[in-house]
Amino acid sequence: MPTAHETPAPPHRALTAVEDVRALDAPAAALARQLRGAAGSVPGRLLRGRWLGHPLHPLVVTVPIGAWLCSALFDLLPGQEEAARRLVATGLLTAPVAVLLGLFDYADLDERQRRVGLAHAAGNAVATALFGASYAARTRGRVARGRVLGALGLAMTSAGGALGGHLAYAQGAGFFRWQGAR
Repeated sequence: MPTAHETPAPPHRALTAVEDVRALDAPAAALARQLRGAAGSVPGRLLRGRWLGHPLHPLVVTVPIGAWLCSALFDLLPGQEEAARRLVATGLLTAPVAVLLGLFDYADLDERQRRVGLAHAAGNAVATALFGASYAARTRGRVARGRVLGALGLAMTSAGGALGGHLAYAQGAGFFRWQGAR
């Protein structure tokens, strides 16, 4: 929290502004209703991380994010086009698991958290689509185009990740969910 003499930085103001976007309420509430039953089921509780004591989604997202970040690093190295392409593919293959786990967590969010969660999901969907296009370009030998699309995907992943971080850390989604539960 900023002190009385500090003004929050523009990125922080942008993240908190998403909490107030009421236009997201209807689709966010509809999604939460659709997910509530599955999230409360035995498999849903397992996928949400109850057995571990905290959500699994934040752990799993490190795999596609890490793969895509490493692909960008390999793009900077001469002769590493195939390694970069394979890392993009790794991110694309593991992203659905992260999405699934995030959806199971979504059912428990309050209204303001759902707004941020929906924006987080939308940003990451765009990022995944960009990486899909990057992979397709790379596979067709259009490496430069694949690199540009990958860089755009990484920028969107960063924006989506910032929203996810805001959801988890500033809004406390998932914190102490099962505190004291055995």
